[in-house]
This record gives sequence, C-alpha cells and structure tokens, in this order.
Amino acid sequence: MNSFIYDIPVKVYFGENQLSHLGEELLPLGKRVLLTYGGGSIKKTGLYDAVTAELNKAGLEVFELPGIEPNPRIDSVRKGARMCKEHHIDVLLAVGGGSTIDAAKFMAAGACVEHDPWEFLAKPETPIDKALPIVSILTLSATGSEMDCGGVISNPETLDKIGRMARPLLPRVSFLDPTLTYTVSRYQTACGSADMMSHILEEYFTMEHDLYMLDCMMEGLMKTIVKYTPAAMAEPKNYEARANLMWASSWAINGFICGGKRQAWSCHPIEHELSAIYDITHGHGLAIITPRWMEHCLDETTLFKYVQFGVNVFGIDSRLSPMEIARESIRRLSGFLFDTLELPSTFTALGIGREHFPAMARKACAGGVLPGFKPLRQADIEKIFEMCL
Repeated sequence: MNSFIYDIPVKVYFGENQLSHLGEELLPLGKRVLLTYGGGSIKKTGLYDAVTAELNKAGLEVFELPGIEPNPRIDSVRKGARMCKEHHIDVLLAVGGGSTIDAAKFMAAGACVEHDPWEFLAKPETPIDKALPIVSILTLSATGSEMDCGGVISNPETLDKIGRMARPLLPRVSFLDPTLTYTVSRYQTACGSADMMSHILEEYFTMEHDLYMLDCMMEGLMKTIVKYTPAAMAEPKNYEARANLMWASSWAINGFICGGKRQAWSCHPIEHELSAIYDITHGHGLAIITPRWMEHCLDETTLFKYVQFGVNVFGIDSRLSPMEIARESIRRLSGFLFDTLELPSTFTALGIGREHFPAMARKACAGGVLPGFKPLRQADIEKIFEMCL
C-alpha cells in the first residue's frame, strides 16, 4: 500500500433548501460574481430565479456567461477568463453539471495568467499556481467535478479533449440539492451513472496492493449506483434515489477511493479521444467502452479482480469457476448499462465508424503505452474500439 496525503477542503451543503446559505458563502470571497451556466434549463426549472434572488439579497454584483457546452469548449473558457479580467471578477459561481463546473475551473485559472488558457491543457508542464475562487451548484450527478480538483476541456480546432488536475481548481463550496436533479432526463441520468461507475472501476481494477476497506467502499458505491439508478429513471422525483446518486457521484472521484494508487486510468483517456471527434455524451461513450476494455484485459493474471467484482457487486455464485465468474461479471455489467439503463450498446448505433480508430488509439496512448490495469498499446486500443462497433 502506497503512502498518501488526503486533503479535500470543499465545503458541501447537501440537501434541500440549502441555497439560503449562498450569499453568506460568496460574500467573504468578494463582491463581483461571474455566474456561468449551460443551455438555459436552469431558467426553465426556476433555479436561475432562486439563485439570482440570493445573489441580489446579498448585494452582489453579477455578470453572466451562459451557453457552456456539454463537452465544454476552450473558446468558452477563453471568454470566461476575459470577462473575469475585464470586470475584475472576485469569484465564479458555476450552476450546472460537470461541464459547467469544469469550464469555470479553467476560467478561474485563466483569469490569473496572461497566456492562453489552452496552455494549461496542451502543455501540462504549465503551472496552475492560482485560480479565482469557485463555488458550484450541482444539477447533474455524474462527473464529481463539484468535489475534485480536475476538469476536462475540448478543443474542436485540434480535435483534442484533455483533462488536468491542480489543487487551485478545487471548488471552495458546493451546493448539492438532490431535488435539482428531478428534471434530468432518463438518458442523462443513465449516462451520469455510467460515468460514476467508470470512475470507480478505474480505481477498483488495479494490480496494486490496496486497502480492503477502500475496495469495500467502492463495492458499496457501485451497488448504490446499480440499485438507485433504475429507481431514479422510473421515478424522477424519488428523493432517496436522487440523493444516493448525488452523493455517490462526489465520492466516486474526490480522491478518497484512490488511496495512493498510482496506476493510470484506461477507459477515460480512450473515451476522450472518441468524444473529442464525435462530441458524444461522455458517460455513454464510457458505457460502450468499459465492458469491452474489461473483456480485453481478462486473463489469468487479472482474473482475481473480476471474481471479487462479480461476487461482491453483482452477487454471482462464488462456487462457479473463477473464469465463469469473471465472464459473468462482464455480462452483468453490460446488462446493467445496456438493458437496465437502456443505453445503445455500440458505436454503430451512434453513427460512429472505424475511420478514426488508428489516430484515436495513437493519441490515447501518446504513441507508446497506456499504463493502466493492463498496459495498452495502440494495437490494443484499436482492438477495443473494434469490439465496440
């Protein structure tokens, strides 16, 4: 077990009617607020009015940047960074899902430098030493950006989608009200849960020696997602289901379950190349890729982890042979993603062909080896893509 430091100084207001604390949390951070959000659904649901009422009550000066894309673009980040500089913004308030929060993080960092914010992503040696404070109001359980220091930004001009983590990008405060996810569609609820599941599997499937208690927590998180996603899809206003998914989203990627593991993730960098070109929903791309990645990585050396996963998460009969359990665990996960969550199971169903596979695979492994659960070279990643057709 590797040594590690765990420090996650994000203050969370969880539950209904917590927005009454918004003004008191923003005021110590400054008077000039950049309010950023997506396509306008927060206006249809009434959340926009509730947020602006709290901002006005606190006497804050508000500037707005709407229109953040589902796979946030670098141009939106550039615009936000410029607005922060022009209007001397003190604090960013991101209202939405992970895309809006991710974009706000790099706007906050971009506001503190003179260079193009894309350098933070295209040149990972570029330091992120400072960022304006960020507060988030979450409306979609998926990426966990409300409680982590990372974000992913797309550049359509270069066909890149790149993630970066840095401590200054941590939100200072996040508001997590499960009722704000009541209007999330069945499809987006399913994609969000697939994203959460993938975050956990990226940590769970490891060859490193790890902590039993963390495996137990990850198994509990995955069982929570399996139990409550169908309930949220069937009953959108099921508070228990929405609350469990919202809190699972945060703990799937806030660093706790990592426990000092040092292996690279596999499915996320592979999917980033897919959605960089095709602009598909990230969670859906992960849902299609993950079971095929598991099939590709299964052999006698990795078998033990599939057995643990199948028995402890899906309750597969432990008396079966290890390989039977392993293959059944992949079938159960596929059944959850494609049958229970009703997500189309192939690239073909999304209109994606193989024409970009070589280029995507080469970029995913940076022309070398992707050192994840099982090391993957370009040929391996191309094979996984082929399995997804």
